[in-house]
Amino acid sequence: MKLRGYILGILSAVSYGLIPIFILPIKQAHFSLDITLFYRFFFSALMIGGYLLYSKESFKIHKKEALLLAVLGICYALSSEFLFLGYDFLTAGIASTVLFIYPVIVALIMFFFYKEKLTKLSTLSLFLAFSGVIILCLKENRFEINFPGLGIVMLSALFYALYMVIVNKSNLKVSGFKLSFYSMLFTSLFFMTKAGMAHESFAIPSKAIFFNFLIFAFLTTVISGLCLVFAIKYIGSTPAAILEALEPVIAVIISVTMFHEKFTVNLLIGITLILLGVTLNVIGDRKKISQI
Repeated sequence: MKLRGYILGILSAVSYGLIPIFILPIKQAHFSLDITLFYRFFFSALMIGGYLLYSKESFKIHKKEALLLAVLGICYALSSEFLFLGYDFLTAGIASTVLFIYPVIVALIMFFFYKEKLTKLSTLSLFLAFSGVIILCLKENRFEINFPGLGIVMLSALFYALYMVIVNKSNLKVSGFKLSFYSMLFTSLFFMTKAGMAHESFAIPSKAIFFNFLIFAFLTTVISGLCLVFAIKYIGSTPAAILEALEPVIAVIISVTMFHEKFTVNLLIGITLILLGVTLNVIGDRKKISQI
């Protein structure tokens, strides 16, 4: 069971790290990002909904839950929106790595708004993660930070952190699958509304693009989410969270090998510091829980 859990955790991280393969060609072709993200989350919701039907789980939710799930959907949508906008300013590998500091932002939110204490380990993790972000965003051979790119991707990390905090603090009485279904559904509604207001066409121009959307949704959203759920079940949340550190590593490997991103010293040092900081943060959370 433990081995199965570790394999599923790695699969979750690898599948999520494949996002640049699908998004970068779409951006280079100047295809509508809103339409792309609408279909990604709409098809994901359909697939997860199919699983709920198969497992005979009820779709019923209360009004208060619907409101919270809608807020979660908006947070998830804005996180995706800012991440993919960030690809215009930073390379996919750097943007994916900066996004991964969201656990550190969660720790800061919990400190400032819920008065949770920051341990020495948590403080060290904050320092390492943010140092890594600064080094990662330095322009080559110049002490100049790409502030627009950094700011946009940090907003992506912030909204994902808010998503995690709301899930943690709202006491939603729904299963992980139902939570995923409604999060994906409301996220798709966000992009549908945005695309509709811009009078964009929802027509899928070819079978190739249709299958690209399906595979994009299945691999980077459904498989990643389901593997993570079962990995947590088999090995626990801390090892699963640490394995998620593979996500930006995979994104960097893809960016370097497929999209010719330069593997610089800054990239190596930045990734190392962020991964170390996030891992220490996860371990610190585990220690706090064990002491309660």
